[in-house]
This record gives sequence, C-alpha cells and structure tokens, in this order.
Amino acid sequence: MQTLLEDTIAAVATPVGKGGIGIIRLSGSQSLPLAHSILSGGTDVAQDRVPFLARIVEPGTGHRIDQALVTCFRAPRSYTGEDVVEISCHGSPVVLNATLDLLVRAGARLATPGEFTLRAFLRGRMDLVQAEAVRDLIEAKTLFQAKVAHQQVAGSLSHKLKPLKDGLVRLISLLEAGIDFAEDDVPLLSSEEIRERLDFLVYGLDQLHASYRQGKIVGMGLSLAIVGRPNVGKSSLFNALLRQDRAIVTEIPGTTRDLIAESIEIRGIPFRLLDTAGIRKVSEPVERIGIDKSLEAMADADRVLLVLDGSEEFTEADRDLMSLLGNRRYTVVINKSDLPQKTGWERISAERGAFSVSAKTGAGVEFLKETLVEDVNRDGALEGEGSFVTNIRHAELLGKTVEALTRVQESLQSDLPHEILLLDCYAGLKALNALTGETTLEDILDNIFSTFCIGK
Repeated sequence: MQTLLEDTIAAVATPVGKGGIGIIRLSGSQSLPLAHSILSGGTDVAQDRVPFLARIVEPGTGHRIDQALVTCFRAPRSYTGEDVVEISCHGSPVVLNATLDLLVRAGARLATPGEFTLRAFLRGRMDLVQAEAVRDLIEAKTLFQAKVAHQQVAGSLSHKLKPLKDGLVRLISLLEAGIDFAEDDVPLLSSEEIRERLDFLVYGLDQLHASYRQGKIVGMGLSLAIVGRPNVGKSSLFNALLRQDRAIVTEIPGTTRDLIAESIEIRGIPFRLLDTAGIRKVSEPVERIGIDKSLEAMADADRVLLVLDGSEEFTEADRDLMSLLGNRRYTVVINKSDLPQKTGWERISAERGAFSVSAKTGAGVEFLKETLVEDVNRDGALEGEGSFVTNIRHAELLGKTVEALTRVQESLQSDLPHEILLLDCYAGLKALNALTGETTLEDILDNIFSTFCIGK
C-alpha cells in the first residue's frame, strides 16, 4: 500500500463524453513537476488554490494541444492530503486523452477506480464512513439523497460515531491498565463505573443502529403496492402517479395479470410503485398466479395503497381485503371521484382517513403524493438529514458492536473477570474498526500511557 502511495496518479475526473469543460486530476508528490512539464505560460506563478491560465503543449515538439485553467492544491490542504493539480481544459475526449497520455509518459500512473478517495482515507482526510458517502453522493438519484450524502461526507455521521468509538477505546484502555499495571497502583475500574460507561456506549450505538430503519428509506426508497379488487382503477392510479401510461388500462376485469414495477421520486424520496392484479376468487390458473403475486407484494411492501371504487357500493370483496391487511399501516384511496358517488363512502372515508381521487382526471393525486411523504416522516423518519445510517454494511457492523457490548453487560452482571469483559470489548471495537478505519494497538497503548504515570 505504501508503494502505491508513492506513485503520482492521474485520471480524467469528468464523465466520459463531450462537454464544455473536462478536468484532469493529478495527485502525489510529483504532481506539480509533472503538470509543469506539459504546460507552457504562467507556470512560474503557480500558487496554492489560485487558478492560472496556461497552454497544454507536447514536450519536445512544443505543439499546442489546448488552453487550460490550472489550479494547484498543496498538501495537506487538498482532497487527498497530497499535492493535487487540476487541469481544466475543453471537454473533448481527444484533448483529454491526449493530455492524460502526456502525463503518463512524463511519469504519472493511471489512477484505479476510487483511488483518489482511497488516498484521502489513507492520508487521514476522511474515515471510511465519509469515503463511502462520497460514492453515495456521486450515485444519488434524488436531491434528498444528495443532501444526506453531502452531510455524511462533511462528517455528520462520523461526528456521532467518534465519541462512541473513543469511549470504547477509553474503556478498553482502563481495563487493560487495571490488569497489566496493577503493581503501579493503577486501580481496577469498579463495576458501577464500567456499567455506566457501557450503558452510554450501548445506548448511543443502538440508537445509530436503529436509525437504519429511516436511513434505508433514503438509500433504497419505499416499495408501494397498489392493491384492490378488479376494475377499481389500480392501473389508472399507477399511471397517474407516474404521469405516464405505463400499465394497460381496460374495462375488462383481470387485465393486469403480473406485477408491474416503476420508480418515482416524490419530494426527493424514491418510491417503487407496484401495480398488482385485481384480487378476487378465480379458477383460471394464469390469473390465479397473478393474484398470488399480488398477495405476496402486499405482504412484502413497505406501504400499501388500497384502492376502492367510489362509483360503486362497498363490497364484501373490499371488506375482505381490509381484513386481510389487518393492523398493518395502509392508505385507503377512493377512486373515480369524477363519477357520481354511492352513499356510505363518507363514513368509510371518516373512519379510515381515506383519500378521494380521480385517476382519470388527476384530481387529488398530487395531494395523495404529498401525504405519502408526510406519512413517511410521521415519526421523524427524515429529520436530521445525514445523521442516520443509510448503508446496510454500516448497520450490520453497528449491530455486531451492540451485540458484543451487550455480552459485556451480561458478563459484568455475572461478575466475570475483566479479562473476559475485554474479549467482547475488543470484538465490538473490531466491528467499529471495519466501519470507520483501524484502531491499532498503539492507539490503545498511547491512551494508557498518556493517562497514567506508568513506571514512575
């Protein structure tokens, strides 16, 4: 790894294709000399973070390739913590590739995917949580996802993790010191003090672990199954939510026989809509398979829209569907508000907080969308952007940490020796290390020796 860090790397930092501007990035100890070797004009006035205009020329021949705006970022105040140079030229793939080729011939190495961010991590410019958030920011499909990822790149989640990890390292250091340096009058921690420290750690880590329930909404979105008996307008509502004719709509019952899935964004939150087959009792085998899939989708979906037909009487089939949904949270949508409404829907609407819409005209559909987002945030699910866990790897490692520290609490309750407590403390620290980056034995020893006057 150290050998790789000694190389100066180069890559095109803008997307493949034509553009008004293209950027080539260099990082490493030889970034400035290598950049200067292919530039002409203005290079003698290169200052930290001060752009200057120069010409890209071919060494030896002096042939001009392009004009560029060049910015130098001196170590350690750069993205990677190394000397970085960014060459902004015209976004022609020919120009970019020719410039990159000149840098490689001058001694640079082509960067591997993610290597600039890897160097930022290895140089201590960010931890693993922030590094992964860079990827999430690049891959964001909604504005809300981008905002959350940006907050995490800036360290919102890392700042919550740091005192907890520091607290665990501190606890391990105190336990180790009490065991290994007892002859130097370093006291053993009392059970009460250990318990207080563990309670603080377990509570904080468990809160972060539980936040993945909200965080996965940001990263993965919610699946929303649209269910109901045949001909209530499920496919029409599906199309109205999408604002496109994606599902076939006819007056023939049983038209939809398979699940149709599409994704939409509502106020930055991704939703995966599932249009399902109308649920009814049938003997025809193909439609029966579609209905079985509808029931599976209804069971697996994060949210359910139960569509009823307001132009018809409330039926026994509608009542059966409500019973099937049981106590789970679902939203009742009374469709076909553009047609004369049958009596009795007012009572159902009042009891269930139903929404009246017309999938045909679009009336009430936007209000339904807004309410779906409000329902997601009913329990503060999207508050404190960036401060919750959005990555399943992070959630799993936090879960392992909580499990390990819970075992420490149980061992403490059973009056087991501190050596046993340390085993699970280290297991918890190992999981946190995989989350944020390695804590070495030297870190723990430094903590011990900086706290106690050992060997006086």
